[in-house]
Amino acid sequence: MRREPDRAAQKVYALAFGAHPDDVELSCGATLLKIIGEGRQVAVCDLTRGEMGTSGTPETRRDEAERAAAVMGYRCRTTLDLGDSKLFYTEENLAEIIRVIRAFRPDVVFCNPSDERHPDHSKASKLVTDACYYAGLKQLETSLNGSLQEAHRPHHLLYYIQFKHLEPQLIVDVSETFTASRKGVLAFASQFHREGTTGEPETLIKRPEFLTGLEARARYFGEQIGVTYGEGFRLSSTMAINSFSNAFPPKTTF
Repeated sequence: MRREPDRAAQKVYALAFGAHPDDVELSCGATLLKIIGEGRQVAVCDLTRGEMGTSGTPETRRDEAERAAAVMGYRCRTTLDLGDSKLFYTEENLAEIIRVIRAFRPDVVFCNPSDERHPDHSKASKLVTDACYYAGLKQLETSLNGSLQEAHRPHHLLYYIQFKHLEPQLIVDVSETFTASRKGVLAFASQFHREGTTGEPETLIKRPEFLTGLEARARYFGEQIGVTYGEGFRLSSTMAINSFSNAFPPKTTF
């Protein structure tokens, strides 16, 4: 069952896509909290229900995704049932993503990187990348809740970093939001190691070391820019600087 974008969906500043529930929280949650803290609206769209996951059930993952959305403070979380492990590049799947982009009219889109361990992540990257472009074509018609949608092309597209180590082209200082973002991650309790549990199948992310590794990466990225925690991103195009002094502020501490 697909959950439609909110009938009264309003424009948001940032829209984050994930192939599965928890992709967004694991990879760019602290950045989303930083955006929300700056007074901007954020929406999230999971392309699948994560129904093929080794741990948990589709119902469990649905409840966890809703809990994470509440903890993080998203304006909306939408789930598309495009098929976990069946996330194919089709005209129908592309149209579904275009509908979401046009519903929320984001300035910034985040999505999975193209080079990834899980095939769904790479497929999601291609689908979202192309949908961001096609969503801006006026002659390509889509409708939502019986109404024709207006064309809209996001201004910025950023790829977060997941399992593979990719050199970031941009690192966001998330020192003030990283700890809080862990609550969004831990909302997906079925996916991670829990002390005292036995007999559960071990997966890559269910190892006790996994969450420690995420923190280590955030500290590593933070070290690259001289702060405590950072989240890294790849860019879809060359970044333009409109205000030089805002992009390169003078040093205020010694």
